Amino acid sequence: MDWGTELWDQYDIIEKHTQSGLELVEKYVKFVKERTEIEQNYAKQLRNLSKKYNLKRGSKDEPECRLSSYQSFLDILNEMNDFAGQRELIAENMMMNICIDLTKYLQELKQERKMYLMEAKKAQQSLESTYKQLDSSKKRFEREWREAERAAQYAEKTDQDINATKADVEKAKQQAHMRAHVAEECKNDYASQLQKFNKEQSQFYFNDMPIIFNKLQDLDERRVRKLAQGYILFSDIEKHVMPIIGKCLEGMTKAGTNVNEKNDSMVVIEQNKSGFERPGDVEFEDFSQGINRASSDSSLGTPKGPMDLLGKNRSKNFWLFSKKSKLSRPTLPPFSTPPAPSPANGPPSPKFGRDPLSYCLKEINKTVKPRISSFRTLRRSTTVTEDFAHLPPEQRRKRLQQKLDEICKELQKEVDQSEALGKMKDVYEKNPQMGDPASLASQISQTSQNIERLRGELNKYETWLSEAGGRGETLRYKTHTFNNNGAHDVQSPDGAHSDESTPDPSQAIYAEFDDDFEDDELTAPIGNCTAMYNFPGASEGTISMQEGEVLAVVEEDKGDGWTRVRRNNGDEGYIPTSYVTIAINK
Repeated sequence: MDWGTELWDQYDIIEKHTQSGLELVEKYVKFVKERTEIEQNYAKQLRNLSKKYNLKRGSKDEPECRLSSYQSFLDILNEMNDFAGQRELIAENMMMNICIDLTKYLQELKQERKMYLMEAKKAQQSLESTYKQLDSSKKRFEREWREAERAAQYAEKTDQDINATKADVEKAKQQAHMRAHVAEECKNDYASQLQKFNKEQSQFYFNDMPIIFNKLQDLDERRVRKLAQGYILFSDIEKHVMPIIGKCLEGMTKAGTNVNEKNDSMVVIEQNKSGFERPGDVEFEDFSQGINRASSDSSLGTPKGPMDLLGKNRSKNFWLFSKKSKLSRPTLPPFSTPPAPSPANGPPSPKFGRDPLSYCLKEINKTVKPRISSFRTLRRSTTVTEDFAHLPPEQRRKRLQQKLDEICKELQKEVDQSEALGKMKDVYEKNPQMGDPASLASQISQTSQNIERLRGELNKYETWLSEAGGRGETLRYKTHTFNNNGAHDVQSPDGAHSDESTPDPSQAIYAEFDDDFEDDELTAPIGNCTAMYNFPGASEGTISMQEGEVLAVVEEDKGDGWTRVRRNNGDEGYIPTSYVTIAINK
C-alpha cells in the first residue's frame, strides 16, 4: 500500500505529517545535544575533583606517598580521571555520530521535501489554469449560442413581417447564419478545452500526484529509518565504552585490595625510626641525708633519659605526647640550688615538712618537667642543616645514603660525558674535517670542574655518613681528566692519579672497545648502514670501509659519535656515525 493510491486526496495531511516527522528529528537532535552537555559537564566535574585531591607539584616526595593506602587513593583518582575521559568520549561520539550526522541528513530531507511539494504545487497550478480556460470557453460558448438563437428568431420574425423588405429579410438571415457559425466555433473550442482538462485532470490524479506522494512516502520512511538508527546509536555508543569503564571500576577495586596495612606500618617505622635508645630510670636523690646537690649531678644531673640521647639537640624539647606542649612554664636550669643543710642533729628544714621524700619528688617535678616539651615543638624549632644533623640518627643515615647515591649517579654521568668528549677530541685531531678540537675546550673544562666539585661533595657526605655510624655503598666509577693536548688520564675514585703510564691516546679511546669484542659473543644485527665516505680505520678498534659499502649495524651510537658494525666475513669494529646512513630494523 502506498500513499499515491490510498491517500490521493489527502495532500494537506501528507504535508503536515512529513513536516511533523522532520520536527521530531530536530527534537531528537536537540535532546542528544543536551545529553552531551550533561556528559561533558559530568566529565569536567570529575576531572576537577580528581585534580583537586591529586598530588600537587613537588608533593610526590612527601613521606605519605609511600603508603599503600595513599597510593591506592591516587590510583582511584587516576582511574576516575580515565572514567571522566570515557564520559567525554561518549559525548564526543554522540555529537559526531548522532547530532552532526542527523542534522546534515535533516537538511537534505528538507530540501528534498521542498522540491516534491513544489512539483505538486506546480501540477496543481497547471490543472487550475486548464480549468480556467475550460470555464472561459464554456461561458463564451453559452453566450454565443444565446446570441445565435436571438439572431435566428429575429430573422424568422423579419421573414414573416409583411412590412419588411427583402433586403431586411436577407440581412437578418445573414446575421443569424453568422451568429450560428460563431456559436459552433465556440462549441468546438469548449469541447476541445473540456477534453484537454479531463486529460490533465486524469494525469494529475492518476499519475503526477501519486508519484509525488510516493516520493514523499519514501522520504518519510527513510527519515524514520535514519531516526531509528540514531536511537540505536544512543545506546550503542555507551555500550562500546562500557568495557573500558568496567576496567576503570576494576582498577578502583584493585586499588582497594592493594592496600596493605602491615606494609604501611613498616613504611612508617622506616621513615620515622629515630635510632634513639629508650631513656633510663631517673635515680632517686636522697635529700634527707644532707647530700650536697652538686655531688648528685652524676646521677640526676646526667640522667640516661631523652636529653642525653638527643646529642646535639640536648637543649631542645623532647616529649612523647604533644599535649605536654601546653605546659608553658619558663625554662629552668636542670636542678635548682638545694637548700642549706640543717645543723647536725637539728630539726629538718621547714621546706621539707613532715615528709622529706615527698618534698624531693616535688623538687624533681619542678625542675625536670619544664625542660621536657613536645616533639612538635622540637620539629618547629630545628634548623635544617646540610649534614642532616637535625634528624634522628636512623633518618640521618638514610638521608645521607640517599644523597650519596644521587651524587654518585651525577658523577658517573659527568665521567661518561668526559670520556665521550675525550674520544671526540681525539677523532677531531686525527680527522680535522669532522670538527675543530678547540671547540670542545670549554665543554671539557666545565666537565672537569663538575667532576672535581662532585668528588668534593662525595668525600664530604661519606665523612658525614661515617660519623653517623653508616657505611657508604657508593657507585664505582672511573674518571678521566684531560690535559692540554687532549689526552686523558685514568684516576681513582678519590681523585689520585694511578701509577700506570698513560697509553697512546688512540689506544686509550678504543681500549674498552677491544674488551667488548673479546668478552661478548656475536650480537645479532639490529639494522644496516651504507657508507657515504671512505674511512681508513687506522686506529685500533675501528674498521675500514669504502664509499657505498653496506655493513650490518651491531650497536647504535651511544652519544660518543661511533657506531659498531660488522662485515659479512665477521670483521667487526667502530666507524664514525656521521660517515654513514643508518636504517634500523623495526
